[in-house]
Amino acid sequence: MNSRRFRLSIFRIGWAVLAAGISCGWFITANARSQSAAVVSNEHLIHDAHFHITNYIQEGTDIRDFLKIMGTRVGRAVLFGLPLQQEWSYENSGDFAPTYYLQTDAPLYYYSFTDAYIAMAYRSLSKEQQGRFDPMITGFNPADMYAADHVRRVLETFPGVFSGIGEFTIHKEFVSAKIAGGPASLQNRALSRLLDFAGEVGLVVLIHSDVDVPFAKFGSEPVYLAQMKALLKRHPKTTIIWAHLGLGRVVRPVKDQAAIVDGILKDPDFNHVYFDISWDEVAKYLGAAPDSTRLMAETINRYPARFLFGTDEVAPDSQEKYLRIYELYRPLWSLLDKETSERVRKGNYERIFDEGRRRARAWETGHVRKPRD
Repeated sequence: MNSRRFRLSIFRIGWAVLAAGISCGWFITANARSQSAAVVSNEHLIHDAHFHITNYIQEGTDIRDFLKIMGTRVGRAVLFGLPLQQEWSYENSGDFAPTYYLQTDAPLYYYSFTDAYIAMAYRSLSKEQQGRFDPMITGFNPADMYAADHVRRVLETFPGVFSGIGEFTIHKEFVSAKIAGGPASLQNRALSRLLDFAGEVGLVVLIHSDVDVPFAKFGSEPVYLAQMKALLKRHPKTTIIWAHLGLGRVVRPVKDQAAIVDGILKDPDFNHVYFDISWDEVAKYLGAAPDSTRLMAETINRYPARFLFGTDEVAPDSQEKYLRIYELYRPLWSLLDKETSERVRKGNYERIFDEGRRRARAWETGHVRKPRD
């Protein structure tokens, strides 16, 4: 099915499902538990804590096709698109239609409809199929004081759907500077308000923020490390996953990167903070040399409950492509204790996102009004 037909079919199904949901049924506390139990299986290799079903022009993989791609090798996955839309500026690229942010100088802008799009796709599935996904809210501007209000409205409009917020970006090389209206900041009160609300609801937060600037001087203090640690400390009641260990495409491991991660994990002020090891660029860094893989494995073995595996794949069209990140990490898997490997690949996902589901459904029970007949 081509992407245009896919979007049209999801729109039709979604609006019909939404109308039915608003008129006669809404969210389910018990179902959150039954959905989770339905998909736990020892045969699955992984759960995916970082997955984009759509790309920078809001096109992607049909959700039923993606279930086939997951097959029996992937048990569960978060479900989000991309909060940013790449503008097609004719003045910039003419008839060439960019599909990625590096293909044009035109700006990116926040695309709030992505949340309705994800909810519609999710609601078009059976309950058993829904149990394999944890949809996330992403269509907000984290520099906007109204971002928290957007998240609230999404929960009220689509109760029973979302488990968290993210992946959303604060500092990201080549992206932040392109965003219309200016970049976000770790020190912005809007971000603190957003994280406070996520903590109140129980939503899992997946945040991308590079630890340093591109092409930083070797040996210099990472520019954003102190700001990020201060932000994390301000929100001890919010479950936060720091994506990619804070690394980027050219924001490479800074000196003593393992020590930075270790320092956060051993500090009780950061007990609510986790790291994902998603993205092929991160896998390349950690597998660049035996010492790099060994140091990361030692850190993960020390803190087995604090890491999650994710692919960071964007709209894959085959299982081989989808699982390539898992294969890149084979040297790492071989160095992890058996129990640690199981936790990183599946167990930590289940614990964190099951709790996110449970708390979000409980919040909705107390805050979302049941429509009148």
